Amino acid sequence: MSAGSAVPTTTYLELSQEGGGAHKFYEVTVAGQVVTVRYGRIGAAGQTQTTSFASAAKAQAAAAKKVGEKVRKGYAPAVPGGRAPRAVTRRQVASAPSTARAVAPVLWRFGTGSSAFGIHVDDDRCWVGNQAGDVFTLDHEGEVLARFSLPDGVKCLVADDFWIYAGCDDGRVYDLSSKLPFAAYDIAADVDIFWLDIHEGVLNVSDRDGRLTVIDHEDEHQWTRRSQGEHAWMVRADDRAVYHGHHRGVTAYQPDGGGELWHTPTRGGVLFGWQEDDTVYAGTAHRVVQRLSKATGTVEATYACDSAVYSCATSPGGRFVFAGDAASSVYCFDRDGTRLWKLGTGGGSALSMQYRDERLYLVTTDGSLVCVDASEAAVTAAQQGTVPAVRDVKLAAALPTYAPATTATAVATVDRAPSGSVVVECVQDNGRLRVHVVSDGYDGSWNVQFPRAIRAAGARYVVDALHPAAGGFYRVRGEIRRLL
Repeated sequence: MSAGSAVPTTTYLELSQEGGGAHKFYEVTVAGQVVTVRYGRIGAAGQTQTTSFASAAKAQAAAAKKVGEKVRKGYAPAVPGGRAPRAVTRRQVASAPSTARAVAPVLWRFGTGSSAFGIHVDDDRCWVGNQAGDVFTLDHEGEVLARFSLPDGVKCLVADDFWIYAGCDDGRVYDLSSKLPFAAYDIAADVDIFWLDIHEGVLNVSDRDGRLTVIDHEDEHQWTRRSQGEHAWMVRADDRAVYHGHHRGVTAYQPDGGGELWHTPTRGGVLFGWQEDDTVYAGTAHRVVQRLSKATGTVEATYACDSAVYSCATSPGGRFVFAGDAASSVYCFDRDGTRLWKLGTGGGSALSMQYRDERLYLVTTDGSLVCVDASEAAVTAAQQGTVPAVRDVKLAAALPTYAPATTATAVATVDRAPSGSVVVECVQDNGRLRVHVVSDGYDGSWNVQFPRAIRAAGARYVVDALHPAAGGFYRVRGEIRRLL
């Protein structure tokens, strides 16, 4: 009997722990010489990996080994659908009307249709992600360019050089850098994501329990630390440290190994973080933004607001410090803490913000992406009560929409590699599927960071370009296509 006509046999296991622990499944299916493994959070579709073996007997042996390993870790046989998915924490926020005398110098405003947390602005585009799972891209003047439709609410958008990632409530982190989004990281089922940051391909995850989990480019956990406080809404990373903000303050850890460098209590639980080269800013529930030295954790300045601070950002060097509060207001301070103005956002409370090129971008509780003129001239004019007329951006009727590729067959195919492209191949390496470069001119021993959901043993793919990363691996840039 051929592998294609063999009657499949499936073993389904679950690991579910009380008190917020693991809540995940592991399923192994054998069909002739083919073993398919599906795993993930209970109630979710999970990720799938398929491996072919030289004989049906070897496939059965490999499957038995996988099942045995999971049973020894505490997994037990179960019935799919018998346990409900664990609830995901969705940030509950209050947003009161602003008491400010006028609206900030807003240039344009775009309504996404749902409360929005995710924001990233680069040289070419503005990105906004909302709780409906929509990610929109716009140019800097507010024209809507494209839409990504992700499976669950977007908690945050983070960037690592060229690459853009969306952390979602389904526990996955999606790479939005190419035409189709891909699941680049699958966060462990016992990690309830609150916020993310990424640096040189290393993902840093802060969660509800006050933990910091660090995951490498192969989606493998490197280390975990539990900080002194829970509800860790802030994580920022650079070459020197990972800065973790929670309800008892900010803790800095070494990027390799997670040794604690310093801990600083803040005035209230941390709800948002922003970083400059030498300082980190923490917006807190007790109505302040505090500036901390990255080297020592020393509080260097405090910026007082009138309500809980949901977000903060600065112009380069901290010349201006901005804050968004729970009462739909945005503040501007000078570097030393003098309040220059408090004005309304015109679109709910700013849950996240980013400064770029003399503009301040906000995403709000009513789902708006708001572009504020934050130039020195506009800041001064706003102090005197002069602000521009707001332009409301409309959604294009025929907007391109892209959904994630979840299987190897969902990827576009080509019958030959175009000139200038790079060919990579999925290979078995000690029981795991790795991706190595086939094309000349690259180090064939390095792994390629590659979407796990579309890997298939022996398959070759064409990518637009590969870039070396500091950790000794390659990162894909541009479109991924399967080579026939």
